[in-house]
Amino acid sequence: MLESRSTAALSETVDHSLALLTVEEAARRLRIGRTTCFRLVLSGEIESVTVGRLRRVPTDAVPAYVAKLRHRSAEAA
Repeated sequence: MLESRSTAALSETVDHSLALLTVEEAARRLRIGRTTCFRLVLSGEIESVTVGRLRRVPTDAVPAYVAKLRHRSAEAA
């Protein structure tokens, strides 16, 4: 059991030097589905930019989205 967890952790190592993430990478960091992440990006909930024809998520947009969710939860409580 421990081996499978450590193998999964190794396969999801995060490169903190990246400035832009694919939508799939952002989804993995948020632990949500790819389709859900695309929906959040297209609705503007998660900041994104286009590079040519590619859609990318700035790395700081992921923690900003989480902070936004935490703020909404605090207001609702």
